[in-house]
Amino acid sequence: MSFKVQVGPAQVAIHHGRTVLVCEPDGTIAYPGERGLYFNDTRIIGSWSIYADGQPWDLLSGGATSYDVSRLYLTNKALQTADGPVEARTIAMVLSRAVQGGMHEDVDITNHGRAHATFNLEIGIRCDFSDVFEVKAGSAIRRGSIATTWLPDAQSLETAYTNQDFHRALRVSAKLDGRMSYANGRLSFVVSLAPGQTWHCCLLYDLMDGDTVLAAPNRCAHNTDPADTAAQDVDHWKRDVLNIHTSNEEVYRTFTQAVDDMAALRLPQDGDGGMSFVPAAGLPWFTALFGRDSLIASLQAVLIYPEFATTTLDVLGALQATERDDYRDAEPGKILHEMRFGELAHFKLIPHTPYYGTADATPLFLITLHEAWIWTGDRGLLERVLPVAERCLNWIDEHGDRDGDGFQEYQTRSSQGYENQGWKDSGDAVPYEDGTLVHGPKALCELQGYVYDAWVRMAEVYDELGRADRAEALREKARVLHRRFNEAFWSEERGIYAYCLDGEKKPVFSVASNMGHCLWSGIVPAERAGRVVARLMAPDMWSGWGIRTLSADHASFNPYSYQCGSVWPHDNGIIAMGFRRYGFVAEAGRLARDLSEAASHFLLNQMPELYAGLTRAPAGFPVQYVGANVPQAWAAGSVFMTLRAILGLQPSGKDGRLVVDPMLPKWLPDLTLLGLRVGTEIFDIRFERVGEETRFEVLRGNAAAIGRAGG
Repeated sequence: MSFKVQVGPAQVAIHHGRTVLVCEPDGTIAYPGERGLYFNDTRIIGSWSIYADGQPWDLLSGGATSYDVSRLYLTNKALQTADGPVEARTIAMVLSRAVQGGMHEDVDITNHGRAHATFNLEIGIRCDFSDVFEVKAGSAIRRGSIATTWLPDAQSLETAYTNQDFHRALRVSAKLDGRMSYANGRLSFVVSLAPGQTWHCCLLYDLMDGDTVLAAPNRCAHNTDPADTAAQDVDHWKRDVLNIHTSNEEVYRTFTQAVDDMAALRLPQDGDGGMSFVPAAGLPWFTALFGRDSLIASLQAVLIYPEFATTTLDVLGALQATERDDYRDAEPGKILHEMRFGELAHFKLIPHTPYYGTADATPLFLITLHEAWIWTGDRGLLERVLPVAERCLNWIDEHGDRDGDGFQEYQTRSSQGYENQGWKDSGDAVPYEDGTLVHGPKALCELQGYVYDAWVRMAEVYDELGRADRAEALREKARVLHRRFNEAFWSEERGIYAYCLDGEKKPVFSVASNMGHCLWSGIVPAERAGRVVARLMAPDMWSGWGIRTLSADHASFNPYSYQCGSVWPHDNGIIAMGFRRYGFVAEAGRLARDLSEAASHFLLNQMPELYAGLTRAPAGFPVQYVGANVPQAWAAGSVFMTLRAILGLQPSGKDGRLVVDPMLPKWLPDLTLLGLRVGTEIFDIRFERVGEETRFEVLRGNAAAIGRAGG
């Protein structure tokens, strides 16, 4: 059994939609700190504690049993009561919680002692209503007023926050045989138990945003009734997604966990067609709508659930910028970066209303549109989204190319904008070779690749819509960009592409993983691809757990940094697809193996956002990055992307056909796809390695609709 690595500090985190609970392993929330019950980017509860006659409880074990339910087992310390002493570890408490809208909390207490036990159970709750941005920064500011009201007849406690027209509130009510009281800032219950007797109480935490109330689930958290709507929802969703069978247990566990993670990160969206979902970025800080993250996760997940892509396109399209707003880095036609709903956003103290400071979401929108179409064959999707897509194309020409030189550049105009607006968006992510930071307008290499790819794909879309002139115009623009990019960014001596062009249009030849995205986009000539692949797989870039974000020989390299030497699974998944595009199948398989083996070391085989870029050692294991999000959508999605790279899947949804080019590596001798959707067709396909060859058999669906590449 492999050594298991825990990501992040010891804590319990559960969530549903935009409601997130992060607590200590024993269920408490210590203040000050970052833990709490969050809703719509506001921390509602900043402190929570539970006592027996003033004594805290001792944790036995427990944790999250699913993404939205947790269960903790605790026991008492020795107590001195009016009825006599209560020995330690004779009173058992099970604390169960479920979030869905609000939160349902069950307290079950059993007396395992030989004597009657009577004690006062107290629950301390403190609401602070801090904005999530200020909690993360450790600098929460109280701008409004908090009022707490105890309603004894209703047996409920209400705490409300008001700052002008911004209102958030919490209502806590109880269901129990007996009474609840409130004094000294604590809810209080008298628990009196004969030997073997159990006491049960339900606490319902209703969350309020202005006049909108998100009620707590009425059913107990430990209830396994098959009629439970939340469980039904997850089961129904998972029945719709692709499943796999394989004799490689490591791959199966990692894939299944990735599906569970994507289920957990669904953000519900109300639309004309009922409830639909977009993928949130990650837990606990990024349960929000993002442009780049939601699009990349949707691209990865078309293999298992193409509806992510179609819903994400509709939701982001509805929020496309219509005017220039420098504070939000918005320009007409631009796709957003991040949308928030907390107090800071409400009063525009941050620009996330939404914030548009991303240079890549707009071309990625076009790439996702094409990808969704080739998998679903939905011409109606093209017609519906085309006006948004055309505004994206206009933005690329008029605003993405800031100086009219034919390349995409970015630079924030906002007083609170991001210095870096590619996927590596930390402040230190783009260094010169000597380690000093590149400031000012930057033309990242992958941005040029994304735009090239978007133009080529949109040309196919216009062909489908009968607009040949528009298609040919885009192909010509792509040809020009291809030529000029390869003239300006390529270094024949180094065998690499520049990380970016700086504000003076000088190439920055820091060796970084970004050029792997250029392979994915197809902007690299075939005769150069081998040199790029070799450079990315050189020891300073390839750690053995995946390709690093920055060369280990670079002056800024730090394996424990966020984006200057760490390994990101989604980055490697995209690079693997790039390797596959140019025929470097063994190298694509090597990256797939790296990620799969790394996942096997993480608890639950759960892929984190990133991990340290240390060189793999014999009997070693991947080292966590402190603060990595887990689950994280595009980390989970990397599992689907690497499998697609191995199988070489090329769909044509409009006629329900699929081309495959499978090359299973030795470590993955068989793989069966169950429920693969291409257009209106559904396939089960078994792939098997026989000698050095990979064969396939269609188990369900029209076998004549599936062909081998080159066959």
